[in-house]
Amino acid sequence: MATDWLLTQNTRMKAQGIWNWTLPAWAVSLKDVGPDGAVTTRNINVCPQAGVCAKFCYALDGAYRYPNVRQRHENNLRLVLDTPLLWQERMATELRHRRYAGASIRIHDAGDFFDDAYTMLWLELVRGAPQGQTYYAYTKAVSRFRRLVLPNTPANFKFVFSLGGKEDHLIDRDLDRHADVFPDTASLEAAGYSSQAASDLLAVFGPPRVGMASNRPRKGLKHHSFGELQVLDNTAAAERRARARAKAHTGG
Repeated sequence: MATDWLLTQNTRMKAQGIWNWTLPAWAVSLKDVGPDGAVTTRNINVCPQAGVCAKFCYALDGAYRYPNVRQRHENNLRLVLDTPLLWQERMATELRHRRYAGASIRIHDAGDFFDDAYTMLWLELVRGAPQGQTYYAYTKAVSRFRRLVLPNTPANFKFVFSLGGKEDHLIDRDLDRHADVFPDTASLEAAGYSSQAASDLLAVFGPPRVGMASNRPRKGLKHHSFGELQVLDNTAAAERRARARAKAHTGG
């Protein structure tokens, strides 16, 4: 078969024997050149439920910004948007290759399940995957997963909800497997979360409260986790709306 593989391995995933599929993260502008040479732009939000996490996203920094890496991820997105059935057929064919026998495959090293149609294509792929393969994903698309995935989750598909998004309020932190990003390991453990540093697969096979220590703490992430920052952001937004309503009511 062709060697233009759809699945890749970053350094950490390769060390753990995990393959991954990647889209570009968050807001993406795809430039298209028409037959007449005219350039048009498509603005796509690949992580529509991203909240405060967008301010600290690892996939918007470092090696992800290298032109060749960025181009590959954008090409993946073009395949999904422009020729979804062809992409699905290519992916299904690739997954039957012997190098993926019994493999663990992470859906989205970056990006998310950005719409229903794309989510359903992945569910069909997972259900038809060769025996022995395991698929997993972190996602902030909580309401979409409750509608499309939870009613009939494939046995070989595991997922973990990820805090720091617009739908955090839909996550039951006592019952739902979920992940949060903390300033450091000490704060992670103090909050009662278990680190997945030893293996990314612990996100779906380890304890259900999954913690990650930020590898590049930034201003604003020194004292709070993503989940805590999202609560603060939601509270501030509600206060702004309340002030705006009060101002409109008083005419001031």
